[in-house]
Amino acid sequence: MEAKSKVFLTDTHAHLASQGFSEDLFDVVQRAGEKGVQRIVTISCDAEDSKLNLEIAREYPTVLPTVGIHPLYIEGISGDSWVEELRGLASLPQVVAIGEIGLDYFHPPRDGSSEKEWRRKQRDVFEHLLQLALDLQLPAVIHQRQSANDVADVLAGFPGVKAVLHCFSGTCEEAARAIEAGHFLSFTGILTFNNASGLRKTAASIPLDRVMVETDCPFLAPAPFRGKRCEPYMVEFTAKALGELHGLSLEEISAVTSRTAGEFFGREVPS
Repeated sequence: MEAKSKVFLTDTHAHLASQGFSEDLFDVVQRAGEKGVQRIVTISCDAEDSKLNLEIAREYPTVLPTVGIHPLYIEGISGDSWVEELRGLASLPQVVAIGEIGLDYFHPPRDGSSEKEWRRKQRDVFEHLLQLALDLQLPAVIHQRQSANDVADVLAGFPGVKAVLHCFSGTCEEAARAIEAGHFLSFTGILTFNNASGLRKTAASIPLDRVMVETDCPFLAPAPFRGKRCEPYMVEFTAKALGELHGLSLEEISAVTSRTAGEFFGREVPS
């Protein structure tokens, strides 16, 4: 009898600390494992998220936590104490990256400031967190919504930081710039949407050793689950879509993207 092909998937961007998973996290992680998702990177948006993700990772061996502050969660930041708090959290051995960090020009200011001041503050926090990544020799998970050029410019000032542009939805040119700078790209369920032909063209142009897959759950459920809560097990559908673009089976694309994720986050792919 022919042995069944092994699927090893890595969801490189999930928000397991989200309230959307507070009632059934055990089931969510179990479902993921049953579908071949044997590693989940759970992403932090602020210090409280970071602490909760560390607790989640202690409970679930397949979960890898990050520490960071999302650009839309910077309202209460002042002084320098917040950096030292995150440094203490990010120094723990189970932490695999600083993230998610970056710039968001889509949403309006949340603190009543001007657009210019809001963006300046975002950039200041972003630069502090990239320096933290550099200090701790950790990779960075980057948020860039309608801010690709500025994100690229900031990253250029920290050439020692290895970054992944999460939920990538940019052009071939933006992808090429990121790859040339030594960074990585990660795709969500958007890749499966009917109106995402341009993004699929971009994804098809990217070297497979620079690409990863993610859910960004509980958001962005792929087809055929649009409108429902997204879960880590659904990363299979994004992986299939990416594999089809490169002429690879699910088993092949899962192996390639998981190997890339393992190298990026400093965690070996389990045998």
